Amino acid sequence: MAKTFAGGVHPRESKEATEASKISSIPPPELVIIPLSQHTGAPSKPLVEPGDEVRVGMKIAEADGFISVPVHAPVSGKVKAIADFPHPLGRKLPAIQIENDGRDEWIDRSGWSDLTGASPDRVREAVKDAGIVGLGGAAFPTHVKLSPPEGKNIDTVILNGAECEPYLTADHRVMLEYADDIIAGFKVIMSVVGAERGFIGIERNKPDAIKLMREKVSEEKGIEVSDLKVKYPQGAEKQLIKAITGREVPCGGLPMDVGCLVQNVGTSLAVYEALKHGKPLISRVLTISGSAMESPGNFEVRIGTPFAHVISAAGGNTEACRKLIMGGPMMGIAQHTDEVPVIKGTSGIVLLSENDVRMEEPGPCLRCGRCVDQCPMRLVPNEIARFVEKGKMEAAEEYGIFDCMECGVCAFICPSKIRHVHLMKQGKAELLSRRKKNG
Repeated sequence: MAKTFAGGVHPRESKEATEASKISSIPPPELVIIPLSQHTGAPSKPLVEPGDEVRVGMKIAEADGFISVPVHAPVSGKVKAIADFPHPLGRKLPAIQIENDGRDEWIDRSGWSDLTGASPDRVREAVKDAGIVGLGGAAFPTHVKLSPPEGKNIDTVILNGAECEPYLTADHRVMLEYADDIIAGFKVIMSVVGAERGFIGIERNKPDAIKLMREKVSEEKGIEVSDLKVKYPQGAEKQLIKAITGREVPCGGLPMDVGCLVQNVGTSLAVYEALKHGKPLISRVLTISGSAMESPGNFEVRIGTPFAHVISAAGGNTEACRKLIMGGPMMGIAQHTDEVPVIKGTSGIVLLSENDVRMEEPGPCLRCGRCVDQCPMRLVPNEIARFVEKGKMEAAEEYGIFDCMECGVCAFICPSKIRHVHLMKQGKAELLSRRKKNG
Protein backbone atom coordinates (compact mmCIF):
# COMPACT_ATOMS: atom_id res chain seq x y z
CA MET A 1 0.00 0.00 0.00
CA ALA A 2 1.26 3.49 -0.84
CA LYS A 3 2.53 5.45 2.14
CA THR A 4 1.09 8.82 3.12
CA PHE A 5 0.23 11.19 5.96
CA ALA A 6 -2.98 12.43 7.60
CA GLY A 7 -4.78 15.32 5.89
CA GLY A 8 -3.95 16.92 2.56
CA VAL A 9 -5.92 17.52 -0.63
CA HIS A 10 -6.04 16.41 -4.26
CA PRO A 11 -5.74 19.38 -6.62
CA ARG A 12 -5.80 18.71 -10.36
CA GLU A 13 -2.32 17.42 -11.20
CA SER A 14 -1.97 19.05 -14.66
CA LYS A 15 1.32 17.22 -15.30
CA GLU A 16 0.36 15.50 -18.54
CA ALA A 17 1.65 18.37 -20.72
CA THR A 18 5.27 17.97 -19.57
CA GLU A 19 5.80 14.62 -17.83
CA ALA A 20 7.04 13.00 -21.05
CA SER A 21 9.00 16.07 -22.15
CA LYS A 22 12.75 15.38 -22.06
CA ILE A 23 15.01 18.03 -20.56
CA SER A 24 16.49 20.44 -23.10
CA SER A 25 18.72 23.45 -22.62
CA ILE A 26 17.76 27.08 -23.09
CA PRO A 27 20.63 29.23 -24.40
CA PRO A 28 21.65 31.99 -21.97
CA PRO A 29 20.54 35.57 -22.76
CA GLU A 30 22.64 38.63 -23.55
CA LEU A 31 22.26 39.89 -19.98
CA VAL A 32 21.97 37.81 -16.81
CA ILE A 33 21.00 39.09 -13.37
CA ILE A 34 22.38 37.09 -10.45
CA PRO A 35 20.77 38.08 -7.12
CA LEU A 36 22.91 37.96 -3.98
CA SER A 37 19.89 36.58 -2.10
CA GLN A 38 19.04 33.18 -3.58
CA HIS A 39 19.05 31.10 -0.43
CA THR A 40 17.86 30.99 3.15
CA GLY A 41 20.30 32.97 5.29
CA ALA A 42 22.62 35.93 4.81
CA PRO A 43 22.99 37.35 1.27
CA SER A 44 26.29 36.72 -0.48
CA LYS A 45 28.98 39.45 -0.61
CA PRO A 46 30.20 40.58 -4.06
CA LEU A 47 33.77 39.72 -5.06
CA VAL A 48 33.66 41.58 -8.38
CA GLU A 49 33.15 45.15 -9.57
CA PRO A 50 31.62 46.66 -12.70
CA GLY A 51 34.01 46.21 -15.61
CA ASP A 52 35.51 42.95 -14.35
CA GLU A 53 35.79 40.06 -16.79
CA VAL A 54 34.35 36.76 -15.62
CA ARG A 55 34.19 33.19 -16.86
CA VAL A 56 31.56 30.51 -16.34
CA GLY A 57 31.83 29.01 -12.87
CA MET A 58 33.87 31.85 -11.41
CA LYS A 59 32.90 32.77 -7.86
CA ILE A 60 31.47 36.29 -8.06
CA ALA A 61 30.12 36.56 -4.51
CA GLU A 62 31.19 34.81 -1.32
CA ALA A 63 29.18 33.38 1.55
CA ASP A 64 28.61 35.83 4.39
CA GLY A 65 28.38 33.49 7.37
CA PHE A 66 27.68 29.82 8.04
CA ILE A 67 24.07 29.93 6.76
CA SER A 68 24.99 31.43 3.42
CA VAL A 69 26.53 30.25 0.14
CA PRO A 70 28.58 31.80 -2.66
CA VAL A 71 27.22 32.50 -6.14
CA HIS A 72 28.99 31.90 -9.43
CA ALA A 73 28.97 33.40 -12.92
CA PRO A 74 26.54 31.47 -15.15
CA VAL A 75 28.06 32.98 -18.32
CA SER A 76 31.38 34.45 -19.42
CA GLY A 77 31.55 38.17 -20.09
CA LYS A 78 31.81 41.49 -18.29
CA VAL A 79 30.20 42.67 -15.07
CA LYS A 80 27.93 45.50 -16.16
CA ALA A 81 26.43 46.59 -12.84
CA ILE A 82 25.95 45.75 -9.19
CA ALA A 83 22.64 47.27 -8.19
CA ASP A 84 19.09 46.58 -7.10
CA PHE A 85 17.09 44.58 -9.66
CA PRO A 86 13.60 42.99 -9.64
CA HIS A 87 13.63 39.77 -7.60
CA PRO A 88 11.10 36.90 -7.57
CA LEU A 89 10.38 37.63 -3.89
CA GLY A 90 8.48 40.72 -5.03
CA ARG A 91 10.87 43.60 -4.47
CA LYS A 92 14.15 44.91 -5.81
CA LEU A 93 17.24 43.35 -4.22
CA PRO A 94 21.00 43.61 -4.85
CA ALA A 95 22.23 41.60 -7.82
CA ILE A 96 25.18 41.34 -10.19
CA GLN A 97 24.41 41.97 -13.85
CA ILE A 98 26.72 40.34 -16.40
CA GLU A 99 26.88 41.05 -20.13
CA ASN A 100 27.24 37.70 -21.88
CA ASP A 101 30.10 37.58 -24.43
CA GLY A 102 28.67 34.42 -26.02
CA ARG A 103 31.92 32.47 -25.68
CA ASP A 104 30.83 30.38 -22.68
CA GLU A 105 34.41 30.12 -21.42
CA TRP A 106 34.72 28.11 -18.21
CA ILE A 107 37.19 28.49 -15.38
CA ASP A 108 39.67 25.66 -14.92
CA ARG A 109 37.96 22.96 -12.90
CA SER A 110 38.49 19.38 -11.90
CA GLY A 111 36.47 16.78 -10.07
CA TRP A 112 37.15 13.84 -7.80
CA SER A 113 37.80 10.46 -9.36
CA ASP A 114 36.67 8.68 -6.19
CA LEU A 115 33.61 9.96 -4.29
CA THR A 116 33.74 7.28 -1.61
CA GLY A 117 36.98 8.09 0.17
CA ALA A 118 36.56 11.78 0.96
CA SER A 119 36.16 12.93 4.55
CA PRO A 120 32.80 14.43 5.57
CA ASP A 121 34.45 17.82 6.20
CA ARG A 122 35.97 17.86 2.72
CA VAL A 123 32.60 17.04 1.16
CA ARG A 124 30.82 19.75 3.17
CA GLU A 125 33.42 22.31 2.14
CA ALA A 126 33.15 21.35 -1.53
CA VAL A 127 29.35 21.49 -1.41
CA LYS A 128 29.46 24.92 0.21
CA ASP A 129 32.08 26.17 -2.26
CA ALA A 130 29.83 25.06 -5.14
CA GLY A 131 26.96 27.20 -3.80
CA ILE A 132 24.56 24.26 -3.52
CA VAL A 133 21.19 24.79 -1.85
CA GLY A 134 18.00 22.74 -1.66
CA LEU A 135 16.49 22.70 -5.14
CA GLY A 136 13.00 21.73 -4.06
CA GLY A 137 12.13 25.39 -3.50
CA ALA A 138 13.24 26.27 0.05
CA ALA A 139 16.87 26.87 -1.06
CA PHE A 140 18.37 26.10 2.35
CA PRO A 141 22.20 25.81 2.16
CA THR A 142 23.00 22.12 1.69
CA HIS A 143 26.28 22.16 3.63
CA VAL A 144 24.35 23.31 6.72
CA LYS A 145 21.94 20.37 6.42
CA LEU A 146 24.97 18.10 6.15
CA SER A 147 26.35 19.51 9.43
CA PRO A 148 24.02 18.35 12.22
CA PRO A 149 24.96 19.67 15.68
CA GLU A 150 26.73 17.41 18.12
CA GLY A 151 24.26 15.01 19.68
CA LYS A 152 21.92 15.02 16.66
CA ASN A 153 22.54 11.65 15.06
CA ILE A 154 21.10 11.09 11.59
CA ASP A 155 20.24 7.46 10.87
CA THR A 156 17.88 8.03 7.92
CA VAL A 157 18.20 10.12 4.77
CA ILE A 158 15.18 10.61 2.52
CA LEU A 159 15.57 11.66 -1.09
CA ASN A 160 12.51 13.67 -2.05
CA GLY A 161 11.13 12.80 -5.47
CA ALA A 162 7.48 13.36 -4.58
CA GLU A 163 7.02 16.58 -6.59
CA CYS A 164 3.43 17.01 -5.41
CA GLU A 165 2.87 20.54 -6.80
CA PRO A 166 0.54 20.67 -9.83
CA TYR A 167 2.18 21.28 -13.23
CA LEU A 168 5.77 20.64 -12.07
CA THR A 169 7.62 17.66 -13.57
CA ALA A 170 11.29 18.71 -13.44
CA ASP A 171 12.16 16.29 -10.61
CA HIS A 172 10.36 13.50 -12.47
CA ARG A 173 12.47 14.06 -15.56
CA VAL A 174 15.69 14.45 -13.57
CA MET A 175 15.08 11.03 -12.00
CA LEU A 176 14.48 9.44 -15.40
CA GLU A 177 17.44 11.07 -17.12
CA TYR A 178 20.06 11.24 -14.35
CA ALA A 179 19.22 8.28 -12.11
CA ASP A 180 22.80 6.98 -11.70
CA ASP A 181 24.19 10.42 -10.84
CA ILE A 182 21.38 11.06 -8.33
CA ILE A 183 22.06 7.78 -6.55
CA ALA A 184 25.81 8.44 -6.49
CA GLY A 185 25.14 11.82 -4.88
CA PHE A 186 22.66 10.22 -2.47
CA LYS A 187 25.30 7.72 -1.29
CA VAL A 188 27.71 10.58 -0.61
CA ILE A 189 25.06 12.44 1.41
CA MET A 190 24.31 9.32 3.45
CA SER A 191 28.01 8.78 4.09
CA VAL A 192 28.62 12.36 5.22
CA VAL A 193 25.98 12.20 7.97
CA GLY A 194 26.63 8.54 8.82
CA ALA A 195 23.12 7.37 7.95
CA GLU A 196 22.50 3.64 7.91
CA ARG A 197 19.46 3.69 5.66
CA GLY A 198 18.10 5.74 2.81
CA PHE A 199 14.72 6.05 1.15
CA ILE A 200 13.77 7.56 -2.20
CA GLY A 201 10.19 8.82 -1.89
CA ILE A 202 8.26 9.04 -5.16
CA GLU A 203 4.52 9.56 -5.71
CA ARG A 204 2.65 6.82 -7.55
CA ASN A 205 1.84 9.11 -10.46
CA LYS A 206 5.47 8.55 -11.58
CA PRO A 207 5.49 4.76 -12.08
CA ASP A 208 8.35 4.90 -14.59
CA ALA A 209 10.56 6.74 -12.07
CA ILE A 210 9.63 4.28 -9.30
CA LYS A 211 10.47 1.32 -11.56
CA LEU A 212 13.78 2.79 -12.74
CA MET A 213 14.95 3.84 -9.29
CA ARG A 214 14.07 0.42 -7.84
CA GLU A 215 16.17 -1.23 -10.54
CA LYS A 216 19.08 1.12 -9.85
CA VAL A 217 19.14 0.55 -6.06
CA SER A 218 18.38 -3.17 -6.13
CA GLU A 219 22.03 -3.95 -5.30
CA GLU A 220 22.58 -0.98 -2.97
CA LYS A 221 22.75 -1.84 0.71
CA GLY A 222 20.42 0.17 2.94
CA ILE A 223 18.62 2.07 0.14
CA GLU A 224 15.04 1.45 -0.97
CA VAL A 225 12.31 3.22 -2.92
CA SER A 226 9.08 4.17 -1.13
CA ASP A 227 6.04 4.67 -3.35
CA LEU A 228 3.80 7.38 -1.95
CA LYS A 229 0.13 8.16 -2.29
CA VAL A 230 -0.61 10.96 -4.74
CA LYS A 231 -1.64 13.75 -2.41
CA TYR A 232 -0.66 17.34 -1.72
CA PRO A 233 1.59 18.26 0.16
CA GLN A 234 3.20 14.80 0.14
CA GLY A 235 6.59 16.36 -0.65
CA ALA A 236 6.74 18.57 2.45
CA GLU A 237 9.59 17.47 4.73
CA LYS A 238 7.59 16.66 7.84
CA GLN A 239 4.85 14.89 5.91
CA LEU A 240 7.41 12.89 3.93
CA ILE A 241 9.16 11.78 7.12
CA LYS A 242 5.85 10.78 8.69
CA ALA A 243 4.75 8.83 5.63
CA ILE A 244 8.00 6.92 5.14
CA THR A 245 9.32 6.38 8.67
CA GLY A 246 6.29 6.95 10.91
CA ARG A 247 8.31 9.46 12.91
CA GLU A 248 6.71 12.78 13.79
CA VAL A 249 8.79 15.95 13.83
CA PRO A 250 7.78 17.93 16.96
CA CYS A 251 6.20 21.39 16.78
CA GLY A 252 8.95 23.91 16.15
CA GLY A 253 11.37 21.05 15.53
CA LEU A 254 13.53 19.98 12.61
CA PRO A 255 13.91 16.62 10.81
CA MET A 256 17.22 16.07 12.62
CA ASP A 257 15.26 15.98 15.91
CA VAL A 258 13.92 12.59 14.82
CA GLY A 259 17.15 11.39 13.20
CA CYS A 260 16.19 12.27 9.63
CA LEU A 261 17.59 14.36 6.79
CA VAL A 262 15.61 15.19 3.65
CA GLN A 263 17.18 16.27 0.35
CA ASN A 264 15.62 16.90 -3.05
CA VAL A 265 16.60 14.66 -5.97
CA GLY A 266 17.88 17.72 -7.86
CA THR A 267 20.07 18.63 -4.90
CA SER A 268 21.58 15.13 -4.90
CA LEU A 269 22.37 15.56 -8.60
CA ALA A 270 23.99 18.94 -7.91
CA VAL A 271 26.15 17.39 -5.17
CA TYR A 272 27.32 14.69 -7.58
CA GLU A 273 28.12 17.20 -10.35
CA ALA A 274 30.05 19.45 -7.95
CA LEU A 275 32.19 16.63 -6.61
CA LYS A 276 32.63 14.58 -9.79
CA HIS A 277 32.96 17.38 -12.33
CA GLY A 278 33.83 20.47 -10.27
CA LYS A 279 30.63 22.15 -11.47
CA PRO A 280 29.18 24.84 -9.20
CA LEU A 281 25.44 25.51 -9.16
CA ILE A 282 25.14 27.79 -12.21
CA SER A 283 22.04 26.20 -13.74
CA ARG A 284 19.02 24.13 -12.77
CA VAL A 285 16.21 22.11 -14.34
CA LEU A 286 12.74 23.65 -14.17
CA THR A 287 9.31 23.13 -15.68
CA ILE A 288 7.57 25.75 -17.81
CA SER A 289 3.87 25.00 -18.02
CA GLY A 290 0.35 26.25 -17.45
CA SER A 291 -2.83 26.88 -19.38
CA ALA A 292 -1.36 30.02 -20.99
CA MET A 293 1.94 28.46 -22.13
CA GLU A 294 2.23 27.63 -25.83
CA SER A 295 4.85 24.85 -25.58
CA PRO A 296 5.21 23.47 -22.04
CA GLY A 297 8.36 21.53 -21.23
CA ASN A 298 11.29 20.85 -18.92
CA PHE A 299 14.46 22.85 -19.42
CA GLU A 300 17.92 23.35 -17.99
CA VAL A 301 18.28 27.09 -17.49
CA ARG A 302 21.22 29.21 -16.35
CA ILE A 303 20.76 31.00 -13.04
CA GLY A 304 20.11 34.70 -13.69
CA THR A 305 18.13 34.21 -16.91
CA PRO A 306 15.09 36.55 -17.00
CA PHE A 307 11.73 34.76 -17.05
CA ALA A 308 10.86 36.61 -20.27
CA HIS A 309 13.81 35.01 -22.05
CA VAL A 310 12.96 31.56 -20.73
CA ILE A 311 9.32 31.84 -21.79
CA SER A 312 10.23 33.14 -25.23
CA ALA A 313 12.90 30.50 -25.84
CA ALA A 314 10.48 27.77 -24.74
CA GLY A 315 7.87 28.80 -27.29
CA GLY A 316 6.16 31.83 -25.81
CA ASN A 317 2.91 32.37 -23.95
CA THR A 318 -0.59 32.93 -25.24
CA GLU A 319 -2.50 36.21 -25.20
CA ALA A 320 -4.71 34.62 -22.54
CA CYS A 321 -1.97 34.76 -19.89
CA ARG A 322 -3.27 36.46 -16.75
CA LYS A 323 -0.91 35.20 -14.04
CA LEU A 324 2.77 34.35 -13.83
CA ILE A 325 3.98 32.19 -10.94
CA MET A 326 7.42 31.10 -9.82
CA GLY A 327 7.01 27.54 -8.57
CA GLY A 328 3.72 25.67 -8.47
CA PRO A 329 0.22 27.16 -8.06
CA MET A 330 -0.14 25.99 -4.44
CA MET A 331 2.99 27.45 -2.83
CA GLY A 332 4.49 29.45 -5.67
CA ILE A 333 4.95 33.22 -5.74
CA ALA A 334 2.95 35.34 -8.21
CA GLN A 335 5.16 37.74 -10.18
CA HIS A 336 4.43 41.32 -11.17
CA THR A 337 6.94 41.28 -14.06
CA ASP A 338 8.57 38.72 -16.34
CA GLU A 339 11.91 40.52 -15.96
CA VAL A 340 12.71 38.71 -12.69
CA PRO A 341 15.56 36.20 -13.03
CA VAL A 342 15.64 32.45 -12.51
CA ILE A 343 17.20 31.78 -9.10
CA LYS A 344 18.42 28.60 -7.43
CA GLY A 345 14.97 28.00 -5.93
CA THR A 346 13.03 28.34 -9.21
CA SER A 347 11.50 24.89 -9.62
CA GLY A 348 9.06 26.05 -12.26
CA ILE A 349 7.44 28.91 -14.15
CA VAL A 350 3.67 28.57 -14.47
CA LEU A 351 1.54 30.78 -16.72
CA LEU A 352 -2.20 30.68 -16.14
CA SER A 353 -5.19 31.93 -18.13
CA GLU A 354 -8.20 33.77 -16.71
CA ASN A 355 -10.21 30.59 -16.11
CA ASP A 356 -7.57 29.37 -13.67
CA VAL A 357 -7.10 32.57 -11.68
CA ARG A 358 -10.58 33.84 -10.94
CA MET A 359 -10.54 35.66 -7.60
CA GLU A 360 -13.69 35.33 -5.53
CA GLU A 361 -14.44 37.58 -2.60
CA PRO A 362 -14.11 35.71 0.69
CA GLY A 363 -17.27 35.07 2.64
CA PRO A 364 -17.87 34.35 6.32
CA CYS A 365 -16.44 31.20 7.87
CA LEU A 366 -19.09 28.44 7.78
CA ARG A 367 -17.42 26.50 10.60
CA CYS A 368 -17.48 23.45 8.33
CA GLY A 369 -14.17 22.21 9.66
CA ARG A 370 -12.73 21.21 6.29
CA CYS A 371 -9.54 23.23 6.83
CA VAL A 372 -9.09 21.58 10.22
CA ASP A 373 -9.69 18.08 8.88
CA GLN A 374 -7.23 18.46 6.00
CA CYS A 375 -4.47 20.60 7.55
CA PRO A 376 -1.30 18.47 7.28
CA MET A 377 0.13 20.22 10.36
CA ARG A 378 -3.00 19.51 12.44
CA LEU A 379 -3.65 23.19 13.07
CA VAL A 380 -6.97 25.05 13.28
CA PRO A 381 -6.55 27.42 10.31
CA ASN A 382 -9.97 29.09 10.57
CA GLU A 383 -9.35 30.11 14.18
CA ILE A 384 -5.81 31.35 13.49
CA ALA A 385 -7.07 33.39 10.53
CA ARG A 386 -9.84 34.88 12.69
CA PHE A 387 -7.35 35.85 15.40
CA VAL A 388 -5.16 37.63 12.84
CA GLU A 389 -8.14 39.50 11.40
CA LYS A 390 -9.10 40.63 14.90
CA GLY A 391 -5.52 41.60 15.78
CA LYS A 392 -5.29 38.92 18.47
CA MET A 393 -1.71 37.97 17.65
CA GLU A 394 -0.89 36.32 20.96
CA ALA A 395 -3.81 33.93 20.48
CA ALA A 396 -2.69 33.23 16.89
CA GLU A 397 0.77 32.33 18.17
CA GLU A 398 -0.69 30.16 20.92
CA TYR A 399 -2.68 28.27 18.27
CA GLY A 400 0.55 27.52 16.35
CA ILE A 401 0.74 30.09 13.57
CA PHE A 402 4.50 29.57 13.29
CA ASP A 403 3.95 25.85 12.68
CA CYS A 404 1.99 26.73 9.54
CA MET A 405 4.07 25.94 6.43
CA GLU A 406 1.80 27.99 4.15
CA CYS A 407 1.02 25.00 1.95
CA GLY A 408 -2.36 26.44 0.91
CA VAL A 409 -4.46 23.37 1.74
CA CYS A 410 -6.83 25.42 3.90
CA ALA A 411 -7.38 28.10 1.27
CA PHE A 412 -7.78 25.48 -1.48
CA ILE A 413 -10.50 23.54 0.35
CA CYS A 414 -12.37 26.47 1.93
CA PRO A 415 -15.93 26.85 0.52
CA SER A 416 -15.96 30.50 1.65
CA LYS A 417 -12.68 31.24 -0.21
CA ILE A 418 -11.09 32.70 2.92
CA ARG A 419 -7.50 33.73 2.16
CA HIS A 420 -5.94 31.77 4.97
CA VAL A 421 -2.38 31.82 3.63
CA HIS A 422 -2.43 35.59 3.23
CA LEU A 423 -3.61 35.94 6.83
CA MET A 424 -0.98 33.47 8.07
CA LYS A 425 1.78 35.45 6.37
CA GLN A 426 0.35 38.70 7.72
CA GLY A 427 0.18 37.32 11.24
CA LYS A 428 3.72 35.96 11.19
CA ALA A 429 5.09 39.25 9.87
CA GLU A 430 3.31 41.20 12.60
CA LEU A 431 4.54 38.89 15.37
CA LEU A 432 8.12 38.99 14.10
CA SER A 433 7.95 42.79 13.90
CA ARG A 434 6.77 42.94 17.52
CA ARG A 435 9.59 40.64 18.60
CA LYS A 436 12.13 42.83 16.85
CA LYS A 437 10.77 45.96 18.54
CA ASN A 438 10.88 44.27 21.92
CA GLY A 439 14.41 43.07 21.40
